Amino acid sequence: MSGRAQLTVLNAMAARDFDQALATIASWRLKWVDLWGFIYGESVDALSPGTAARIATALADRGLGAYCLSSRIFDDTVEQDPQAFREKHLRTLRTTLAAAATVRPKYVRLIAGSMAGAAAMENCVAVLKERSPWVRDVYREAVDLILEAGFTPTLENEHSDCFLSTPEEFRDFFDWLDAPPEFRLTWDIGNSWQMGSYPTVEMYEALRPLLGYVHVKGGQAAPEEPARAHWNVGLDATSWPVREIISAVVAGGKSPVICLNPAHGEWKPDYDYGDGRVADTPFSQRDLAPVTARDIAFLRANVEGIEQ
Repeated sequence: MSGRAQLTVLNAMAARDFDQALATIASWRLKWVDLWGFIYGESVDALSPGTAARIATALADRGLGAYCLSSRIFDDTVEQDPQAFREKHLRTLRTTLAAAATVRPKYVRLIAGSMAGAAAMENCVAVLKERSPWVRDVYREAVDLILEAGFTPTLENEHSDCFLSTPEEFRDFFDWLDAPPEFRLTWDIGNSWQMGSYPTVEMYEALRPLLGYVHVKGGQAAPEEPARAHWNVGLDATSWPVREIISAVVAGGKSPVICLNPAHGEWKPDYDYGDGRVADTPFSQRDLAPVTARDIAFLRANVEGIEQ
């Protein structure tokens, strides 16, 4: 049905153990998994053939599909030797694509790289063109490799020193690459916010022609610092207009699957995370499932067109 959207999550948001995560994701009535982090002890960037086959079997046994293989390819500074950057990341990409041939995701993700002081630059892409023009060719090569392997390439913005955060930078980078139309943007709304671009419906509309996938996360600003998430909280307490933006995303139909992500920021002492942990418990020891379940329920209750 036109205008409807499904939800997915990163597997680690349901449980650190992959099989337990899949059971929880299925219990949430989700159909897709965004493959992220370490699975069966291996990075999603370096899955062995045996582990990729094990993942594919585990997904099939639960009636689930892999929506995105969320690699960290190009999650690196571009202020380095171009050949070293190219060789390292394209070698990793070839390993990732071999695993993708088994787990069969729709998307294979690339990351928009980093530049020191990016948040203070008026337009990072203009600086890239001047200082690091080789970046274009490396990203185009990666896009072409993913397409040749039979998958859809997507590029996601990150939250620290990322060279993409404003609508102008996204548009300029995609224009510069002149990549095939299958190449799509994964807009991480919270990451744009962390880079100083407060998310609005107008920002979504500016990015809509590029979009294929949207990541949504909570986060709450401190009064003295509205340009970023100071507190790690769920969507029920977030400081950006989540209902309005995600309603526009669903209505526009450009991200038929929307992925929940963990929020940025510090653990808030008086916020109920549902995991029984104190606020200073490290991220790696938190049980993210209670807040994830609440975020799923929040979107289903507050955004028309989210599949129930």
